[in-house]
Amino acid sequence: MKREGFPNKVWEPEKEWLALGLGFLRKHKTMTAGTVADRLNLEFIEALYQRWRRDPQTVEPSWRYFFEGFELGASQPLAPRPAAVDGAAQTAIVRLIYAYRDLGHFLAHLDPLSEARTSHPLLELSEFGFTEADLDRTFSTTPFLGMERGTLRQLIDALKETYCRTIGVEYMHIQDTRIRRWLQERMEPRRNRPRFDQAKKVRILKSLHYAELFERFLHTRYTGQKRFSLEGAETLIPILEAIVEKAPDMQVREIILGMAHRGRLNVLANILRKPYEEIFAQFEDKYLPDTMDGDGDVKYHLGFSSDRVNSQGKKVHLSLSPNPSHLEAVDPVVEGRTRAKQTLFGDRERLWGIPLLIHGDAAFAGQGLVAETLNLSQLAGYTTGGTIHVIVNNQIGFTTAPNDARSTTYCTDIAKMIQAPIFHVNGEDPEASVYVAELALEFRQTFHRDVVIDMFCYRRHGHNEGDDPSITQPIMYSKIRGRPSLSSIYTEQLIMMGDLTVAETEAITQKFESKLQQALEEVRTEPSHYPTMMHGFEGQWKGMTSHYSHAPVETGVTEETLQQIVEGLARVPDNFQLHPTVARVFKSYLQDMKDRKAILWPLAELLSFGSLLLEGTPVRLSGQDSRRGTFSQRHSVVFDARTGEPYSPLNGLSPKQARFDAYDSLLSEAAVLGFEFGYALDAPHTLVLWEAQFGDFANGAQVIIDQFIASSESKWQRDSGVVMLLPHGYEGQGPEHSSARIERYLQLCAEDNMQVCYPSTPAQYFHLLRRQMKRPFRKPLIVMTPKSLLRLKAAHSPLEEFVKGRFQEVLDDSTVDAGRVRRLLLCSGKVYYDLYERRAEAEANDIAIIRMEQFYPFHEEALAQVLCRYRKAKEWIWVQEESQNMGGWSFMEPRLRSMGYHFEYVGRDASASPATGSLAVHRREQKELVEAAITGSAPHLVRASALPCSYAAANGPVSAGRVATPAGK
Repeated sequence: MKREGFPNKVWEPEKEWLALGLGFLRKHKTMTAGTVADRLNLEFIEALYQRWRRDPQTVEPSWRYFFEGFELGASQPLAPRPAAVDGAAQTAIVRLIYAYRDLGHFLAHLDPLSEARTSHPLLELSEFGFTEADLDRTFSTTPFLGMERGTLRQLIDALKETYCRTIGVEYMHIQDTRIRRWLQERMEPRRNRPRFDQAKKVRILKSLHYAELFERFLHTRYTGQKRFSLEGAETLIPILEAIVEKAPDMQVREIILGMAHRGRLNVLANILRKPYEEIFAQFEDKYLPDTMDGDGDVKYHLGFSSDRVNSQGKKVHLSLSPNPSHLEAVDPVVEGRTRAKQTLFGDRERLWGIPLLIHGDAAFAGQGLVAETLNLSQLAGYTTGGTIHVIVNNQIGFTTAPNDARSTTYCTDIAKMIQAPIFHVNGEDPEASVYVAELALEFRQTFHRDVVIDMFCYRRHGHNEGDDPSITQPIMYSKIRGRPSLSSIYTEQLIMMGDLTVAETEAITQKFESKLQQALEEVRTEPSHYPTMMHGFEGQWKGMTSHYSHAPVETGVTEETLQQIVEGLARVPDNFQLHPTVARVFKSYLQDMKDRKAILWPLAELLSFGSLLLEGTPVRLSGQDSRRGTFSQRHSVVFDARTGEPYSPLNGLSPKQARFDAYDSLLSEAAVLGFEFGYALDAPHTLVLWEAQFGDFANGAQVIIDQFIASSESKWQRDSGVVMLLPHGYEGQGPEHSSARIERYLQLCAEDNMQVCYPSTPAQYFHLLRRQMKRPFRKPLIVMTPKSLLRLKAAHSPLEEFVKGRFQEVLDDSTVDAGRVRRLLLCSGKVYYDLYERRAEAEANDIAIIRMEQFYPFHEEALAQVLCRYRKAKEWIWVQEESQNMGGWSFMEPRLRSMGYHFEYVGRDASASPATGSLAVHRREQKELVEAAITGSAPHLVRASALPCSYAAANGPVSAGRVATPAGK
């Protein structure tokens, strides 16, 4: 077709519009990978255009509008050049709509302390080729805005209403067009503007009143006490209330919450409905000694659970996890708890149980554990079907301003890594906040993905109520000082709109204040009636106890069961091709079992898992490379050599068995261990194991170990049976691949809080894992696991030891005559095999080697029974391969001394680093310490004498697990 005025040029309208589309692509940087060249871009647009012509719904909405504009322009035959201008303008309309969806949040009024921006350079008319003269021109728009066509002025007004009021939305970073379209369909027709009836508005007002009055009541009755007030951020309560109200209608049965200390008491009182009397009793601090079990925790760290019934009479269970002051550390714990509950419910679609995390703005941007937890969200082994994140954005961190605390525009930018939609909302617009909360819940239930609510607000007081924030933020706090309360602002709005009268609002206030005062008077009259600590051992934990016992537990398994497990390991589905290496391993298991040969570590572990599964106990194992095992020893999940399809032989043992799950985790220690700890909290009847790639790396999760695993029972009456598998042993691999730092775990041991074990044989490991699930209590189990011992022929156990017997805290030496022993070596773990080999070479039959298999809880009686057999021994030596300031020596020495034994130390000198980086030096050191222990010569090693036995005689024995040193000693 030749255009008028261009007789020699063929006009190809499709190519011209495709060129415009190329400009659209360039402008918004949406070029698909592989379409860099102009020619390829044109082909891409042309293909997209042809697809649109066949079915408009198959292309992304902004392209649909673009092509609609193209059709409109191309429908004018032999159009003069001005038609092309109209086409370009229509393209600019598409760009403008996209820009407001992408950037409109920059013009939204989010900060209640500041005025909104009135312009943004990328949203100016000139950016799209328009002037004010074009404002009344008519264009095709988007049906989502409720108008197929409209003037430019109408379009901009609609876009500003939707994206630039008190709600700012970031969602154009989401690559899935279905999600973007879903959000547009819900936001744009109603302009992101809530339309609530009077009853709902009154509920919102009541929530605000309750939140504000609760804080005011505490402030006047308990002046000076820390409570980490929610004042200035009270809209958090209507947000949570809206989610609780709507949740049962969206199939939610339980919400598991995690939050830091700010506003926690308010959430406990007004959302979980913790009795006011219990909260006031904690402020009164009238703890009764006979009701205390453990050390307890401050009131704003405690958890609580309750059932809530919404306005329709539907129930939802709420559970707020206890947390330490370490901000965000509770995040993965909540995720793990949720996953355990979903498994318990049989909630495969992950609709019935949802996690809800409440963050501070500074912590969300600053704590690395946030990114690690977000990274869990879509992983098969850790997903919970999406988390609702609510950020109490008071625009300050203690005294640190946002521009000093983060390098991003918003504190929420980290959430873009998982393409979560982000709803920024002004906390002084409670209706908008509730609207966003309901939309976020609906999104989570629809797409099973994380969603973020960023509630802009302020902190009326300092970090705590005794702090003066005006010292560092004078301008901010001059604004806050004269700011009216949120409830008064919203009350005035409702009165002006005729939704409420002054008398009705005063009645709400008086009724609530009277309720609080009555509760306080009751507590002060009868303080003993109200618990001041958390309750334990309910739900799944009923029938269990927190009291540790050394009572023996028989954990042997019949030979027929062991045979069944081995046969199941070697059995794979039809047409499944095992990797040749794995096939040889499984074949050797079958043959060894048939020949009744001794069993090595890898098979012993699989037998422990398999036997528990057959008995109905589920097993969950996760960690870095845990399915195969760091040392290629486990093969709990195998892969088809041709297709790569995974298969878990442990799930094919019997139709009636429990489930085995093994997951290779993300490269994180803190988030994954926190997740597994949380899982174990709510799954006491599942063997939950976390494995470090090397034990040395576990300190990447130190906050989880210190604040949760070691102390949750004492602080919160929350036990956990989580198992930590920590590969440990000195083999010349350097400072970061030698030591799991057993001394650190031993330092944390007290009050029978956890178990620290270093099993030295496969059978001991087998019985240890089984024992964990066979006792009426659960304690975290820290296990030093082998590396070189995995395949050491000497480190084997006869089949009979799996059929009979149990785990033994102390292993005696059955190879020597106790009456002839002159030197007794006490050790633990891998070094035993080095000592055993050297003793055999030296034919030193007068040396006994005793092994401590469980350090803690310390079984003094079992150790005493073994040691007393060697009454004729003259030399008593503790041997370890770890440095003197590491390993078990510092833990064992005072306990041995209290028992009346004079032990010397043989091992490496104290050192700052766990091990040498030189293999040659390692071998020399290892040879020397073994030689010193067996022959008594040690030129470069410490042989430190303990205090005389008279210490024990003077002070008497010390109970297991505790050492008390008298003053002056």
